[in-house]
Amino acid sequence: MSSSSNSSNDFITDKYLSWGRIPKVSQEIRYLEWLSDAKFPKSEKSILARGLGRSYGDSCLNENGILLSTELYRRFLDFDEKTGVIRCTAGITLEDILDVALPKGWFLPVSPGTKFVTVGGAIANDVHGKNHHVAGTFGCYVKKMALLRSDNKIYEISPNKEIELYKATIGGLGLTGIILWADIQLVSVKSGFFDGEFIKFSSLDEFFEINKESGKKFDYTVSWLDCASQGENFGRGIYMRANHSQKDFSELPKDPIKLPLIVPFNFPSWTLNNFTVKAFNFAYYNKQFSKFVKKTVHYDPFFYPLDVVKDWNKIYGKNGFYQYQCVVPRDDNDKAIKEVFKTIVESRSASFLAVLKEFGEVKSPGMLSFPAPGITLCLDFINLGEKTVKLLQTLEDLVKGFNGKMYPSKDTCMRGSSFRAFYPNLNEFKKYIDPKISSSFWRRMNNS
Repeated sequence: MSSSSNSSNDFITDKYLSWGRIPKVSQEIRYLEWLSDAKFPKSEKSILARGLGRSYGDSCLNENGILLSTELYRRFLDFDEKTGVIRCTAGITLEDILDVALPKGWFLPVSPGTKFVTVGGAIANDVHGKNHHVAGTFGCYVKKMALLRSDNKIYEISPNKEIELYKATIGGLGLTGIILWADIQLVSVKSGFFDGEFIKFSSLDEFFEINKESGKKFDYTVSWLDCASQGENFGRGIYMRANHSQKDFSELPKDPIKLPLIVPFNFPSWTLNNFTVKAFNFAYYNKQFSKFVKKTVHYDPFFYPLDVVKDWNKIYGKNGFYQYQCVVPRDDNDKAIKEVFKTIVESRSASFLAVLKEFGEVKSPGMLSFPAPGITLCLDFINLGEKTVKLLQTLEDLVKGFNGKMYPSKDTCMRGSSFRAFYPNLNEFKKYIDPKISSSFWRRMNNS
């Protein structure tokens, strides 16, 4: 394995921006490639490993430093089909794993809303999915890792070996070293289909009623939320819940046809506005005529509805967008999430991509893991400059006041003082940061 640069100069390229496409930074791009020997890149500049850049903010950027892409570092090293443990390099994607493992009867234990995420990225951000209330985070299923640090030693870390470095690396934002490979424990399934139920709700209170009984019966729960409607339609949405299907293959529907859709250019800035977002939300809410629908669905549309559209982030235009995700604890009246949601709706700035779900009690091994017991809200905001930043910082203050926290991999403008409040294990984590590794996010957190 080696690192090579395709340019001796720093440069800005859309390919190596974050998924939110802000900020636009200059950085040198090198590639991690497969050879017999693993060496940490030599440079006076800081290093940051990067997967496919699906982090929305600057945690996957390294302004004026070196971004070490793992997109070429893509191999399966072992797969025990009896136990479901798969060993793969950091550049392997969740899609790659599904393609190899599902025909053998194994599925991802945890998955975020896109399969175009590398294993290294999934570990570094300790991603979560629709089954957090029963399964926890991706990091809970990492049995072992190989980590290359700037002393040019490869550390084999696990829950039983180099334990603290293992804990720091899970959710550690790529700051503890370069993940070379990992052993992931998969889960046994009968097929790639899910038996799902889809329920329209008219208010947040109704959401909580449905959610209360859903978590006990269903492994996968999530809701789409209308963030544009006020008055009698405030807090409406569609609740989605499912379990792995136990049906025989003869009873299953056909695999969905995958149409090659693409957003070929940046949409004009006026495309997304309060009127068009409200129109979309109205149409999406009413696409389901009855209140309750029960059906068996393939994992692709259930887990990854946006993956069918390549470069969908371009719909927000050349100025990009901010994604925001918080988790706040629950109380008797769920005051915290209602206040956060009310502030968003009244701002008339939210997009059509809003997700609401409950996190469970399963604790991640990661020191900086984001999920915590409570309600999490995730949504996009088109970049309108200072107006959007002020709104996000207002939400940040609200979340801090309610003893919640925000997700670093989906952040672009959080203040360092809030980050330190959200993550009390930060001082312990700092002991394990590699001195040659840094990121734009990390420097921003330490300078604000």
